[in-house]
Amino acid sequence: MGVDRFPVEESHILMFARSIGDANPIYSDPEYAAGTEVGGIAAPPTFVQASAQFDPDYFLRPKIGEPWFGSGKDPTGIKPEKEKSSGGGGGGGGLHAEQHYEYHRPLRAGEVLTATVKQGETWEKEGRRAGKLVFSESITEYRNQDGELVVTARGVGVRTERPVEN
Repeated sequence: MGVDRFPVEESHILMFARSIGDANPIYSDPEYAAGTEVGGIAAPPTFVQASAQFDPDYFLRPKIGEPWFGSGKDPTGIKPEKEKSSGGGGGGGGLHAEQHYEYHRPLRAGEVLTATVKQGETWEKEGRRAGKLVFSESITEYRNQDGELVVTARGVGVRTERPVEN
């Protein structure tokens, strides 16, 4: 994922905080937030994941008129051959295994971020039921309008060599 412009707005922060059930007033009350160490409305810890909605090519974002990955045992519109050709490899499945966020400082309303994705480490492990497991790390750096690194997100995905047979 790469995002050229991700505005961090108070209304986005409010809706995100409500969607995760976090009523901390630092996300919604400007007067309260002004009296905190942050000095204003701050974003919740996983907020930068919402930047996916600002990436027109994000693979989990539905695109009008195109088959969508969807969910369930047989994802809508995507066939196993297409998954293989997209670089996943193997005849098994894939999943999101880990996510870590490193905040270099609080993310505040009014900032405009860019997100740059870098490939991290890749490693393998032999699984008991699905054969070889291939782990790959993706690192996303979020910088503000001044070029300051604000958040580093590290995600790990895992693909299996073959489907698990029941």
